Amino acid sequence: MDTFTDVLLVTANVGSLFNNVDDIQNGWLEELYKTIQKYKPQFIALHFQEVGGKDYMVNMDKAENFFCNIESSEEMKEFDRSCIYVDTRFQAEDNFTALGCMYFIHRTLKNVYHYDFNVKDFKAVVGQTKYVGSLDGVATVEKEKFPKDFWPDFKWSRKGFMRTRWIIHNQGLDLVNIHLFHDASNLIAVNSSPSIYSANRKNALRYVINRISDSRYTALPFFLFGDFNFRLDSQALVQHLTIEADVVKDSNFEVEKIIFEEKDNDHQVLLQIEEKLFEYVHQAVFRKDNGRALLKYDKEVMSFHDVTKEEEITFPPSYPYSEDHQQPKQYMNTRCPAWCDRILMSHAAHSFINRRDDDEGKGVVYNTIGPNVCMGDHKPVFLSFSLKTNNH
Repeated sequence: MDTFTDVLLVTANVGSLFNNVDDIQNGWLEELYKTIQKYKPQFIALHFQEVGGKDYMVNMDKAENFFCNIESSEEMKEFDRSCIYVDTRFQAEDNFTALGCMYFIHRTLKNVYHYDFNVKDFKAVVGQTKYVGSLDGVATVEKEKFPKDFWPDFKWSRKGFMRTRWIIHNQGLDLVNIHLFHDASNLIAVNSSPSIYSANRKNALRYVINRISDSRYTALPFFLFGDFNFRLDSQALVQHLTIEADVVKDSNFEVEKIIFEEKDNDHQVLLQIEEKLFEYVHQAVFRKDNGRALLKYDKEVMSFHDVTKEEEITFPPSYPYSEDHQQPKQYMNTRCPAWCDRILMSHAAHSFINRRDDDEGKGVVYNTIGPNVCMGDHKPVFLSFSLKTNNH
């Protein structure tokens, strides 16, 4: 007989939370707790990227306090078991990922086990387990930073993945936290379709999917959620946005900026692109109808339709939001807004999601947390659903 477990998956790039520590963090936590209270999950998985932010050497203590605040909060007291894994050991440069995972199990949920990768067996989850620092030798988590030789021309840092493995009732699942490579330069991104960065992400994601499906362990249905850094097809999008404009390129030998001016309207600058600038006059297009008209330029996920599925996106791009409290819905002019933060799942995992709205109206919800509140430069993305499990 099918039973159902209410699950909440959340992915959040928290890199900017540690700059203006109190202001943004308090609002951030409040919005997280509101989401938990609204959907009343029995199992919560929180996946964090960029723990400590860009100045992680300075801010790692603040990051550790942030996790303690969640763990010890009044809002989480009904969750009597937790497993916490946070890679904060930045001194170990060769394998530091700045990834963090927090899992909470409600007191009403029985029969939850997690996997020991050393002995290749599941063990009942009991009480609170917490690993903050180095995760080397922790048997219940698998962590890997992307190999340096992936792309010798690029100096990447802190990108990788972290996997935990679970049985809820009789249903086995892999939960994978992932952080893929960003676009270093808007000028390079707009140069080709697909961009060189898109190709790098594709290689890295295929690598992760192969790693979690290889023969070292029995393959299980998986949820893969994190900061994929997926971007819109910049070249095609820019052509679309500037169809009525003239291009004025910088006259230097190496282009440092591209400017599009409107043909009439006194040649007003419509779009200006520099390495770290993407300034488009009509920014509202990214918010109108939640950016739905631009989803056709969100192409990177298509390469993985053979192995993954995703719920329909009905929220605006999750990055790069302004960090100004007064403008929680405004995007920064640093990058072209995109759906970077995602929750993908294997076809098998997709089939275990209960699609029927029950009497309490608990359907499947895929959305952002804190749409009207400053949450840092990324809005966290969540998936709330009932997982079909089996008591036998």
